Amino acid sequence: MQPYYDADIDEDIIRGKKIAIMGFGAQGRAHAQNLSDSGLDVVVGLRPESLSREHCRRLGLEVAEPGAAAEAADIVVMLTPDETQAALYEQFIAPRLRSGAALLFAHGYNVHFGHIRPRADLDVIMVAPLGIGEQVRRTYAAGGGVPALLAVAQDASGRADETGLAYAKGNGHGRAGVIRTTFGEEVETDLFAEQSVLCGGLTHLIMAAFETLVDAGYSEELAYFGCLHEVKLIADLVHTRGIAGMRRSISSTAEYGDYTRGPRIINEHSREEMRRILEEIRSGDFDRELTDQASRGFPAIRSGRQEAESHPIESVGGRLRSMMPWLSEE
Repeated sequence: MQPYYDADIDEDIIRGKKIAIMGFGAQGRAHAQNLSDSGLDVVVGLRPESLSREHCRRLGLEVAEPGAAAEAADIVVMLTPDETQAALYEQFIAPRLRSGAALLFAHGYNVHFGHIRPRADLDVIMVAPLGIGEQVRRTYAAGGGVPALLAVAQDASGRADETGLAYAKGNGHGRAGVIRTTFGEEVETDLFAEQSVLCGGLTHLIMAAFETLVDAGYSEELAYFGCLHEVKLIADLVHTRGIAGMRRSISSTAEYGDYTRGPRIINEHSREEMRRILEEIRSGDFDRELTDQASRGFPAIRSGRQEAESHPIESVGGRLRSMMPWLSEE
């Protein structure tokens, strides 16, 4: 793996070109502001009724309806939610994006699973930030950046790779490193990590541990601090020092418990479920399930949120977080 940094990238290839950012959520805001601050020509594509139009204007960003933004663009960047992108492409972008332009994604989901089949005369590029939109903007404004992944699915112009690197540099990623991958590799590893560790695995582990302590008669407050609040301490250590470095930083008691009890929680049964989850992603089963959920307004998300919000860990967490007002500033 050979990362690319600012010194390796020629940003001039996209200087003077029109970049249309579709959407103004966390990633859309970050990309639009970063690219604009890098001196690039940005327009944000928003529907007339969008409440974000005024926010864009306050930030000094040009705004246009999606079709008009696509028609004026040399590069269209798809930063709306995954479930909206296919309709956006078919309705506004495909009919109006000129031949030889670039279609750029921050996540390869729709291209990899075939929900968007770009025209053959377009470059199809992915620049995937390895951080949430807030981090992409905050680190750029502080003079740094978050790493990013670069992939090219279609090179109609012969310069798609250079275009992707230049975009990454304009968004601050060249300050931290840009790594090559493929659309498929990014999508499958990202979904797997979300489901098995970052979201699905972590949240259910926390709640199961909390419930175990409370059911055994321990106070909700101590269960919350031990099983949820202190996760950030360990996550920060892992983030900055790696797993081995984290283990060297904790007590001998905690480290011994890690080695001897951790494998009883994450065991061969857990690994077998992980393998099944990965196969569901790779086979397209998860995509088909998600597509069905989206068509019905995500009933699983609605019920999941309702159940999560009524869980005791949320009420005790709200009380305890109110004692620590500085948390809202992080």
